Amino acid sequence: MCGIAGWIDWERDLTQEAEAVQAMGETLACRGPDACGHYLSLHAAFAHRRLIVVDPSGGTQPMSRTFGGKTYTLVYNGELYNTEEVRRELLAQGFTFQSYSDTEVVLVAYVCWGPECVKKFNGIFAFALWDEAKERLFMARDRLGVKPLFYVRRGSGVWFGSEIKAILAHPDIEPAVDAEGLAEIFAIGPARTPGHGIFKGLEEVRAGHSVLATRERFVTSAYWRLESREHTDDLDTTLETVRDLLVDTVTRQLVSDVPVCTLLSGGLDSSVVSAIAARYYQAQGRPPLHTYSIEFEDMEKYFQANAFQKSLDAPWARKVSDFLGTVHHSVVFGMDEMTDHLLHPLRYRDVPGMADIDVSMYLFCREIKRNHTVALTGEAADEVFGGYPWFHRQDALAADTFPWSLRLHERVSILSEDLKRIIRPEEYVADRYREALAEVPRLPGESAHDARVREINYLSITRFLPTLLDRKDRMSMGASLEARVPFCDHRLVEYVFNVPWSMKTCDNEVKGLLRRAMRDYLPEDVLYRKKSPYPGTPNPEYLEATRSGILAILDNPDAPVRPLVDTAAIRALAEASRQPMEHRPWFGQILATAQLFHYLMEVNAWLKEFHVRLV
Repeated sequence: MCGIAGWIDWERDLTQEAEAVQAMGETLACRGPDACGHYLSLHAAFAHRRLIVVDPSGGTQPMSRTFGGKTYTLVYNGELYNTEEVRRELLAQGFTFQSYSDTEVVLVAYVCWGPECVKKFNGIFAFALWDEAKERLFMARDRLGVKPLFYVRRGSGVWFGSEIKAILAHPDIEPAVDAEGLAEIFAIGPARTPGHGIFKGLEEVRAGHSVLATRERFVTSAYWRLESREHTDDLDTTLETVRDLLVDTVTRQLVSDVPVCTLLSGGLDSSVVSAIAARYYQAQGRPPLHTYSIEFEDMEKYFQANAFQKSLDAPWARKVSDFLGTVHHSVVFGMDEMTDHLLHPLRYRDVPGMADIDVSMYLFCREIKRNHTVALTGEAADEVFGGYPWFHRQDALAADTFPWSLRLHERVSILSEDLKRIIRPEEYVADRYREALAEVPRLPGESAHDARVREINYLSITRFLPTLLDRKDRMSMGASLEARVPFCDHRLVEYVFNVPWSMKTCDNEVKGLLRRAMRDYLPEDVLYRKKSPYPGTPNPEYLEATRSGILAILDNPDAPVRPLVDTAAIRALAEASRQPMEHRPWFGQILATAQLFHYLMEVNAWLKEFHVRLV
């Protein structure tokens, strides 16, 4: 995978701006440690950082090709899983190729089909292409938004980058945050409203969208969106289709010129991906698949089951590995290593993130990278197949807000009165929720319950899943590891979105459809293990580290977060947390009190280290 950055200005000569664009690219070095490249022309300047996965010699970027006397230059971050199908179609159109890289296929596809080329792609990608003859910039992002892409447009210029830091590295871009950005941080975060970049004037190319920019106009359009349609397949056909789609997408995503592994927690989703991959390796006569799981020291000592986390992962990961015959690696972290890196993820996230989940994910990916460059993961299965508690709990179904953020009043209670007056958090969240509901594609004739589940399904895919994809992209790329997500294949997502809820929960099981579809691949007890999310950190040393950390910040009168919070409310919460507390997540399933303290520590560090100016 790679990092891309660039600058277009239709009124300035950019041929002398190598230093500025190189600085933008250097911020993305972790995304592409293997090579770097730059492109300068009169009105376009691109930077690229490369992580070599396919075609080491032929995929150099920025990539320029000339057809009919017209030159096209591309910077691309991604993987196409249908490269050969698209290449064959282009060969039939009379095009030739100089490499076997998917980068060249993307470029030639644009030359052939123009902006419609994105509809041909199956993969994860974010790219920018400069059409020199037309002085036209084309940018696009994959359908589910696995790969990131941000931009700023101002005057005659457009700046873009894989990560926010690349754009902020340009001397013309100021790290200013207004009331809306603060509302995203304090009321929506660690999620973000699609298209929102937190910093003033900074936007995100939304998932499934493209941008076409010329001197005269700047047009953003959706080339893909979820649609509701009647599902006419019976249960047996549906099971077969789901199984075939999963096998096809996992197999496609094993293609690489560098070592590939899978993440294996022992839960249903990662076990499905690992089982398909292991069977494919065996059929191909290849060496055994390598799998990785994460553990924390003393997990057995401190773990307490609750409504969200039912059991420890480690015994299940070992059981699945033994069954599949994989070479398994259990990565164990101590609390000292976790607390030493509490604020480390911020340099990759660019905005406050998911607290200890980010820390452990980064450390995990860093260990995997020692031996592997590509990892397949189980993200998105819960959003697609309806696995989260909020699909099944009446309080979440009945709530008139995002179901992963039911405790907004608790978040608001720790904000200063001045900030609440500025951002109006309850009103802001309500507006974003209504906007999201207005997007939901309706299916006439559905029952009230099924219509509500469709809403939750849509919200989970378009509003919650991006948070997890951001986490996985930034933490994996922070370690120069490419993470692939088979459950985000748009064909699978489109199909399962329209499967009736009664089929998705067949056998009266959460994700019953997925469990039954994969019966031939995994042991029965693994298939029907109750959901357990990516593990949080139960060790009380973590709570103490974050509690003492936020209290130290509050003791500093110059701490930038101090005017934004109610110090008395936070001190009271810190005191209350000295006693055992009920698990009450304020976001998702596992971000609770310790993580709230951690998040506020990140906000403080973000305001200071990114030199954020509040406007």
